[in-house]
Amino acid sequence: MKQIVNQYLELLSLSGIESIKKPAKIEVPELTPAEKEHLLQQKRIEYSDCDMCQLHLGRTNFVYGNGDSNSKLMLIGEGPGEQEDKTGDVFVGVAGQLLTKMLTAINLNRDDVYICNIVKCRPPANRNPLPDEVKACSSYIQEQIEIIKPEFILLLGRVAAHNILKTTSPLSQLRGKTYKLDDIQVVVSYHPSALLRNSSFKKPAWVDLQRLRDMMQPNED
Repeated sequence: MKQIVNQYLELLSLSGIESIKKPAKIEVPELTPAEKEHLLQQKRIEYSDCDMCQLHLGRTNFVYGNGDSNSKLMLIGEGPGEQEDKTGDVFVGVAGQLLTKMLTAINLNRDDVYICNIVKCRPPANRNPLPDEVKACSSYIQEQIEIIKPEFILLLGRVAAHNILKTTSPLSQLRGKTYKLDDIQVVVSYHPSALLRNSSFKKPAWVDLQRLRDMMQPNED
């Protein structure tokens, strides 16, 4: 396992990357589940003192991501909130508790999926991340996708949808469709925090979750 990881890190170096904190989009060699977990944990530590944007000035913890590194489903949200900043783990506040219930409703345990955010440090007062902040973190999310190689991605909220799909369309227009990111099927829904603010979003969010469930478990005739 260490040999595979070292080969990958050497490949990054040969690619002309000056710092391990600035990963480029690169083809990650096939890894076993244990190797994926080891590599993600290593990177969580390596990137923990990232200072590539102003968000690092106010953070308590760099919030990399959590979950099953071998999952076929990856969830991408917006950014850490207050509780996430305190703990260093994703979706552990009130919105995170709701997300756990949402996953349970479609027979998924949150420990069996991988969850991360567009930016890894908390924006002040939970504001939307600025373009330069998103850009600074973009290589991290690209690398996570490449390592995990999920079959499905669920984008939670406008910020995640706009940045992963490279669009400015309203969330209402992005929902209900399936997108392709290389070989990955991508769907869009509301962020759990939006459901807490506006209960009218709960019904369409449930529709999105059911569609995702059906995509992941197609009926066999």
